[in-house]
Amino acid sequence: MSDQPEDWPHFDGSHAPDGGCDDRPPALLSEAPVRGALIQNAPLAKLTWFKSGGAADWLFEPEDRDDLQAFMRWLDGRLPVMALGLGSNLIVRDGGVPGVVIRLGKAFAGVTVEEGGLLACGGGASGIRVASGARDAGLAGLEFLRGIPGTVGGFVRMNGGAYGREVADILHDCDVIMPDGACLRLGACELGFTYRHSDLPEGAVVVGARFRGTAGDPEAIAAEMDRIAAAREATQPLRTRTGGSTFKNPPGHKAWRLVDAAGCRGLRLGDAQVSEKHANFLINTGTATSAQIEGLGELVRDRVRARTGVDLQWEIQRVGRP
Repeated sequence: MSDQPEDWPHFDGSHAPDGGCDDRPPALLSEAPVRGALIQNAPLAKLTWFKSGGAADWLFEPEDRDDLQAFMRWLDGRLPVMALGLGSNLIVRDGGVPGVVIRLGKAFAGVTVEEGGLLACGGGASGIRVASGARDAGLAGLEFLRGIPGTVGGFVRMNGGAYGREVADILHDCDVIMPDGACLRLGACELGFTYRHSDLPEGAVVVGARFRGTAGDPEAIAAEMDRIAAAREATQPLRTRTGGSTFKNPPGHKAWRLVDAAGCRGLRLGDAQVSEKHANFLINTGTATSAQIEGLGELVRDRVRARTGVDLQWEIQRVGRP
């Protein structure tokens, strides 16, 4: 089983009072001065597309940006923090997520038009909402976001992309609340974007972003969005419990072709299965655990490596305790 990715929150037990490996969160977190909902031992399976995995030690749904900033300032890095969007490209491991999971609600889902062809979006706004807002404003170039199942915060952190474009192509700047509570506005050039990666620090939460568009015909923009939606429906297992694209495309290759060539289409581990419809998608056909889903992904990686010599890298994020 792969280790948790280095760019996602981890917890090493160093906060335990006796210096041991007790990773239970301190009781004082219940005394945090917040206006939003702060829930202990919050189940996360229902918030993810795979519908599997354990609970968050704490789940915080801030009332607004000020509430989140005050909480982060009060927390001051004492526990790991992870932002959760739509739970699409994500495996939450069965042991749950240590520290605090932050979920941005309606207060962070707004989309407004600014001068100069900029679309200002909250960190919790979905790709469909952003693309639709751009269409209504006559801003072209953001249509590809219609094909990404996630929210703005995740798009920015992972440099999300589809259909030949990625966030690095359209991002003007973003507002980020840092682990110490400071709120920074960072330009796209400051994020170190590479393929499905940014240099945003661990524990930082993207609360807003501004995207650039160009003047376009709303009807033409709508037609392109419809084309993307139809292509996804025809080729991807959208009506299943899935996590989106599982592996990154290696240079010069398509991940799904490598998976197919290794004979993995339809491969199962318990109720976890490689989709018959699209070989770069894993699906939960029933009651698969996160361990089974991740284990199936590792089995696919092993077979692809043995068959082709290519080492597939996870695109889906895997977080939490095994």
